[in-house]
Amino acid sequence: MLMRLLAALVVALFALPVHAQQADLLDQAIADATRTFERALPQLGATMMGVDTNAYRDALKARRFHSARTGGARDVIFVIENSENGPCARFAAYVAGVANSDAAHMFLCPQFFTPDADLLRETTILHEMVHVVAGTDECQAMAFTAQVQMLARGSFVPVERYWKANGCVGSRYKLPD
Repeated sequence: MLMRLLAALVVALFALPVHAQQADLLDQAIADATRTFERALPQLGATMMGVDTNAYRDALKARRFHSARTGGARDVIFVIENSENGPCARFAAYVAGVANSDAAHMFLCPQFFTPDADLLRETTILHEMVHVVAGTDECQAMAFTAQVQMLARGSFVPVERYWKANGCVGSRYKLPD
């Protein structure tokens, strides 16, 4: 019994720095995404590509926004996943509903925390926040994210392969030139 307790204590002590490091990376990604969005915001309208830019800004900055889809306020909750199963086998993050919760949950997968992947994390936050605010359309999320990055810094993270794989070439959304 004492050995089990000792083993659990050792695991907990080593897990704490990892969780703290993940929280720091998440905070930095949100800050980077917010800066990028704020730089682009003066060039955006009240809506862009079907995304309410005020709700998006509130979700990004305050982690709470008014949802036109539900008609009420919603919180954004970030959940750090430790498993590479399910959606985490394919994605760095995903948004999903949680039973008995009015909040929007963004699940961050192990890939999100890859070392030296700051731009991936920023892009992922920008992209997934579209799903939080506007819905499940991958083409919309990619196009919105690319446009925000283009307006903010004159370039965007290349997504052509993912764009084609999701059938976005013929969609109503376009990537910046």
